[in-house]
Amino acid sequence: MNRTDAQPLADEIINNVPDAVIYADSTGRIQFWSPGAAALFGYTAEEAIGQSLDLIIPERLQQRHWDGFHRVMQSGETRYGPGEMLSVPAMRRDGTRMSVEFSIGMRHDAEGRIEGIAAIMRDVTARWQQERELRARLAALEKEHGSASPASTE
Repeated sequence: MNRTDAQPLADEIINNVPDAVIYADSTGRIQFWSPGAAALFGYTAEEAIGQSLDLIIPERLQQRHWDGFHRVMQSGETRYGPGEMLSVPAMRRDGTRMSVEFSIGMRHDAEGRIEGIAAIMRDVTARWQQERELRARLAALEKEHGSASPASTE
């Protein structure tokens, strides 16, 4: 399959996966917003494209996000390696918060400068809440029964 034949397939895949696929340029302006992103965040592509990524970043985390974003744009390096998932809070259109996991890929120009970043995101709020509840139950059990110490082998 050559590139021209592969493009319709790639478009079909991106448009039919439930995960959000988002691309932002080097200034942090959204340039691509998949149907999965619309379903996840509640904004149509028409509403999201051209907007800042602040659209989905909780206000209290925006400065930290932009510090990291600009560092990556300037250096071309991220501390997250290929295949690593990032976990962060995000915000839906209606203001509800959620936890998302995502991976990123950088797009470079002909000179090797970063033109932007693509992210594939999924909502992991339910799993995050379950893990939080389990940690709380474990902490309560440890407090009630004392921390488990290794059994003596003597």
